Amino acid sequence: MLDVILISLQVVLAVVGVYQFGLALFGMYRKKNKVQHAPSKSFAVLVAAHNEEQVVGALMENLKQLNYPKELYDVFVICDNCTDNTASIVRSHGMNACVRSNPNLRGKGYAIEWMLKQLWKMPRQYDAVVMFDADNLAHPDFLREMNNDLCSGARVIQGYIDTKNPEDSWITASYGISYWYCNRLWQLSRTNLKMANFLGGTGMCFETELLKEIGWGATSLVEDLEFTMRCVERGVYPVFNYDAKLFDEKPLTFKASARQRLRWMQGHFTVARRYFFPLLWKSIKERNMVKLDMALYGANVYIVLLTFLLTAFIWVDQSLLRGPHFDTLYGYLPMWVSYVAIVANVFIFLMAMFLEKVKSKKVYAYLILFPIYLISWWPITFYAFFTQNNKQWSHTQHTRVVRLEEVQSNKVS
Repeated sequence: MLDVILISLQVVLAVVGVYQFGLALFGMYRKKNKVQHAPSKSFAVLVAAHNEEQVVGALMENLKQLNYPKELYDVFVICDNCTDNTASIVRSHGMNACVRSNPNLRGKGYAIEWMLKQLWKMPRQYDAVVMFDADNLAHPDFLREMNNDLCSGARVIQGYIDTKNPEDSWITASYGISYWYCNRLWQLSRTNLKMANFLGGTGMCFETELLKEIGWGATSLVEDLEFTMRCVERGVYPVFNYDAKLFDEKPLTFKASARQRLRWMQGHFTVARRYFFPLLWKSIKERNMVKLDMALYGANVYIVLLTFLLTAFIWVDQSLLRGPHFDTLYGYLPMWVSYVAIVANVFIFLMAMFLEKVKSKKVYAYLILFPIYLISWWPITFYAFFTQNNKQWSHTQHTRVVRLEEVQSNKVS
């Protein structure tokens, strides 16, 4: 009976793996012909900030230089429980500093929910709301790209999240590789297949009427995934804009990275519990592949956990207990299948870097440590499973002051 359970679980993981690999292949090409619309949509640009005095000034300078009519956008920085000079720096740049103090409801989701309520009370109402983090830098054409998609009928849009400091350490390089892979072979593939994309926490754009219609309501540790699930459940499918690029600061050290990823995984478990079965049921009832795909995406956290547990179980059996005492899927398959699986995983990340025209020799050198980053998700997810009810928000400190010109000259395309 244990053999049957183990084999069944491995078959499920293999099917999911083949599905994800097959999906990624549809991101190998990119359609370049896009409809361009004259700037017409107005934007409220929200920036969530908690003690970001070291980096918020660079973003304020960056947002002043957007290639979009100045009268069509305003910037509002949510100074959330700040104890530093974030608000005064924002005001010195002529932007709106909106001070929020609520130590009991901490975190980006609560801050956004509060700010939207303030926004709806203002005399001026905007066509859409764009959200950035304080450590971001946006491409000058970011709002033009959002305007194009809104004019084409999109209601929720995710921009291309890139890394502004991939060469700082092996950890930041690993983040960069992961994001290039996700943008090209997860997001773009879903765009090409006309499926729903997922939100990434920053560089997001929302039609105002949609936000007023369904409310924000995303206050978990992963508010982006939570709002994605709410949209897809209602038949509103987020789209991905490959050309709307923004650059995000990544943690420099493994410790800071692990703390950030632990928070993400804790939040993912919460969202998966809440939305997986409702989305799965709707996908079956409506015969809707888009909702099935998003249900599987939400369940990824359990797939990672299950992969870790099965791998650990088999390793202990074979290495410490002098097994094998139990059957494994590969025992029924030719040896070459396992080698093909390994090569396919290596190929897919290298292909993403090639397609995204990554030129940094330093990042390619850091590839040798990238497997450590990938494997480290296993214990982080395992620990997150047992601490998923911990809703305490933890702040990731940002210190890298980089200008957009530096990012563009160092990296890519």
